[in-house]
Amino acid sequence: MNSRTVIKSALKVAFPHTIPIFAGFWFLGITYGIYMRALGFSFAYPMMMSLVIFGGSLEFVAAKMLLSAFAPLQTFLVALMIQARHLFYGISMLERFRGTGWKKCYLIFGMCDESFSINYSVEIPEDVNRGWFMFFVTLLNQFYWFSGAVIGGIAGSLISFNMEGLDFVMTAMFVVIFLEQWLKEKRHDTALIGLAVSVVCLCAFGADSFLLPTMAGILFLLTVFRKPIERAGDTI
Repeated sequence: MNSRTVIKSALKVAFPHTIPIFAGFWFLGITYGIYMRALGFSFAYPMMMSLVIFGGSLEFVAAKMLLSAFAPLQTFLVALMIQARHLFYGISMLERFRGTGWKKCYLIFGMCDESFSINYSVEIPEDVNRGWFMFFVTLLNQFYWFSGAVIGGIAGSLISFNMEGLDFVMTAMFVVIFLEQWLKEKRHDTALIGLAVSVVCLCAFGADSFLLPTMAGILFLLTVFRKPIERAGDTI
């Protein structure tokens, strides 16, 4: 089998697995592009950020950071905490990425929740090249997000109605994510810890400075109470 056939075969097998991701990424990407436009940025900003950052929730947060005072350390820490789960994704994929050659660099860069889920769980047919399959899963998912962000950024410049208040989309997105996790969990220990720490830090540090203390507090408490929480989950 020549290299062109190998590539086409991997793309053909990978594409159907990414179709469910397409609808969600396109909708969120378009919303993100319009949101960036509502903040006063040109379409070039969501286009470039979706290429070089490619982290949905982080990109929404980064949009606000671009309008804030210059604070590189705070920006780094916020980005690290939001995307910290990728450290564990990467460890889980070390063996699967082995032997993928130059594609490994892009697989590491382009890993998102959805690409990780597919590449980690899907049984790749033996006659399909594993490296190319994972490459196309990652590439297609990023393309969905990228194209949505560009379309949203361009469409945002053509929308004539008042877009004031559209920045609430970020708050709404995180509320929906929180509610989905709440409904999935049988116990809500971790969610209640997050809510309690957020309220305390909001009162103590104010709306402009509570994010970092909140994330640090949640991380600390989850680390301290990890075993009791796990034991409580095992008894259900």
